[in-house]
Amino acid sequence: MSNLLDPTEEKRLLRSMLRIRRAEEIIAHHYKTEQQMRTPTHFGIGQEAVAVGVCGALQQDDVIFSHHRCHTHYLAKGGDLAGLVAELYGRATGCSGGRGGSVHLADRKVGVVATSAILGETVPVAVGSALAFKMDGGKRVAVTFFGDAVFEEGVIYESLNYAAVNGLPVLFCCENNLYSTETPLSLRRKSGSEFIDRVRSFGVPGEVIDGNDVGVVREAVANAVARLRRGEGPAYIECLTYRWREHVGPLFDYEANRTYRTRDELEDWMRRDPLAVSKKRLMNASALGDAEYEAWLADIDAEVASAIEAAKAAPWPEVRLILEGVL
Repeated sequence: MSNLLDPTEEKRLLRSMLRIRRAEEIIAHHYKTEQQMRTPTHFGIGQEAVAVGVCGALQQDDVIFSHHRCHTHYLAKGGDLAGLVAELYGRATGCSGGRGGSVHLADRKVGVVATSAILGETVPVAVGSALAFKMDGGKRVAVTFFGDAVFEEGVIYESLNYAAVNGLPVLFCCENNLYSTETPLSLRRKSGSEFIDRVRSFGVPGEVIDGNDVGVVREAVANAVARLRRGEGPAYIECLTYRWREHVGPLFDYEANRTYRTRDELEDWMRRDPLAVSKKRLMNASALGDAEYEAWLADIDAEVASAIEAAKAAPWPEVRLILEGVL
């Protein structure tokens, strides 16, 4: 598979990854130093290529469902940055009215239907959306993002089977970052037992790809989505990637003296930084220069600073609305 995109397209994807990276880094700094955001945060720093590559192959009216590490997907699909920041500060202008926090982001206008911290919760919901799309006779598709630990939940197998039997337009996207909280994959899966073999046993085609290369992700998902739009049933993409920060919170694990993974392992994955991979490719093709990249960085930092300032000035949610939207 080629990872060479049209330079204009790759620049768009790189800028999107940079925007997500800087937003999360700045939010993490404020989270740690201010203690004003009263919501657990699961940062996706290091995994940006998955969100941007997948969403870059979708249309605005396609829908996504995500998990607890959802900031990346929300922003990649077009979610409002100011709405995200205000949500983390618990303000009424947040994308979920200030009541959902970091793990319950939504923006129906751009197809971000729901995110949830409950393991595997949104997988069957995405399958339900895909069923509705098929019944409507349109070409829309649904994507469900989940981590490798979801393969330890029964709901993934029921969802794969139902989607396959009914030929539904849903993409199952696994972000395999090797850890379930602090438990490595090697302690949770017998050697030689691959997730993709389980998926294929249901008749769902798929592939395992480099999740740190946005070009690879973009191309693989574009091919899978084309299959979905042709009405050929569900597909599976497993993206190998790695989160840089702790499972929940703004720190690096070594800052908290955690030992479930080594600093050497982290630094090895940081050398495979998805932003660096894409930036190098564009610079080698003379399609991007340092000045343009620095201008992007300045614009993005200003946007994030403005969002934080606006969030802090926004009102708190009204108590009388506390049950609005609750089912």
